[in-house]
Amino acid sequence: MFTIKTINNISAKGLDRLPAEKYSINPDHENPDAIILRSQNLHDMEIPSNLKAVGRAGAGTNNVPVARLGEHGIVVFNAPGANANAVKELVIAGMLLACRNICQAWQYTANVEGTDEEQNKAVEAGKKKYVGYELPGRTLGVVGLGAIGVEIANAAVALGMRVVGFDPTITVKSAWKMSSVVEEMSSVDELLKEADFVTFHVPLIDATKNLLNSERITTMKDGAVILNFARQGIVDDDAVLAAIKSGKLNAYVCDFPSEKLKRNERVITLPHLGASTVEAEENCAMMVADQLKDFLESGNIKNSVNFPSVKLPRGGKTRVAITHKNMPDMIARISSAVGDAGYNIHHLRNESQNDLAYTLMDIECEVDDDLIEKFAVIDGVLKARLV
Repeated sequence: MFTIKTINNISAKGLDRLPAEKYSINPDHENPDAIILRSQNLHDMEIPSNLKAVGRAGAGTNNVPVARLGEHGIVVFNAPGANANAVKELVIAGMLLACRNICQAWQYTANVEGTDEEQNKAVEAGKKKYVGYELPGRTLGVVGLGAIGVEIANAAVALGMRVVGFDPTITVKSAWKMSSVVEEMSSVDELLKEADFVTFHVPLIDATKNLLNSERITTMKDGAVILNFARQGIVDDDAVLAAIKSGKLNAYVCDFPSEKLKRNERVITLPHLGASTVEAEENCAMMVADQLKDFLESGNIKNSVNFPSVKLPRGGKTRVAITHKNMPDMIARISSAVGDAGYNIHHLRNESQNDLAYTLMDIECEVDDDLIEKFAVIDGVLKARLV
């Protein structure tokens, strides 16, 4: 029986994929095999000794101490792409809100006083202040062409926009899904010079902090619109506010409200709605539950942010999963421990990712628990278990 600790409200459609005869799911489990969460901050969490995996029901993992968990051999999963459509729809909505001045016009009509006839006259006289423009023919710049960025790029193409994109690490999978008319830019700077709208879809790391700053804003088209539905900190809010005040930028639409942002009529802030749809929450929960199930029951890894992807068809009598440091001669030492115990390896798969590695192997016969103890004393082994 595997124990799963849930944090935050996890969609029942996801949890239902973990059958009750094999899984005990409870938010009160103190030493679980795995944790499933959404937005709870785990950085101050004391790591349970039995913990093998953490599943983040969403794409971003800023709220999870990924590096610290990796040092303990704990695999962290996320759900890339499960919320892509939800974010795509919100970005498209954000562009429309900005270019048609919808929020400002809404506020205007909400404050018009008088009889219906007087209000109609006032509206007809006042609407000229909210004249906007249309999306077709405008250029959208997409920074980050992962699952979300590609969906946005394709949707914008369908709306008649020119789309330019930048992503130095775009995957083959993303490239196959992206419309062939999306133009590749060689840098963020080149993209910013071309775009009427810019949307960011990158993680918040040292290299992306204040990716859009005052210096880069000066190179942009006058009247451009900035959209940030990725992470707070990717855009320098102070620089954007200064550019709006000077008239350089037309609007800023983001998912991260703050006191200084919400006081500006050219800024639209939303309460982190990017993935807040029933469908996205269900998709994220189902994806991460399936990945945890496959890992706990079969040892396979898919969509981990700290360990490599590994999939091995079942063979032999016993399966062993080992998380370890990416060190020279590690496979030889693991194999020697199996041989010294009198066992024969049926097949083995080893992959590495940066400083961490994962070995999954099947042994031809049943093995004793003392084999796991032999692995545990090997320098560099983080966790070992029978699967």
